[in-house]
Amino acid sequence: MERTDPEVVAGELTMLSQYLDYQRATLLAKASGLDDAGWRAKVGNSELTLAGLVKHMALVEDSWFQKTMAGEPVREPWASAPWDEDRDWEFHTAPDDDPAEVLDLYREACERSRATVARLGDPEALAASLTRRGNRPSLRWVMLHMLEETARHNGHADLIRERVDGTTGE
Repeated sequence: MERTDPEVVAGELTMLSQYLDYQRATLLAKASGLDDAGWRAKVGNSELTLAGLVKHMALVEDSWFQKTMAGEPVREPWASAPWDEDRDWEFHTAPDDDPAEVLDLYREACERSRATVARLGDPEALAASLTRRGNRPSLRWVMLHMLEETARHNGHADLIRERVDGTTGE
């Protein structure tokens, strides 16, 4: 996915989608082109890796857009993950996964998310499923939340990537 600057004048759903896609492309750029050591690298005492961040964001995309907004059943690999044994399973297993497979997992989750947004087509559309807190957020809320979470994790990815090979930037 190529990073494209969002339009400065656009409809709400278009603008939210473009900003989210920009952040998604940033994560892919930060996590691509690494050797195995870079894929698994950590900074300081943190357990975060680029591998874990990408797999986590694939989970978050599927959770919010497919499960919550579209009401679809949880898909693999999430459905059979041992969440009761390891609440951060995606972070802990990703460093041992094939990088290309994890990056594809994220790309595919993003494509499903885009399809859900296009199908719903209205920022006021309410989620098909309740959240853990028992509410039914709007598509606008989910997109803003995803924008915030992706951007926050991009900050983590930036620090890790700089530690790995000195690559910095947006």
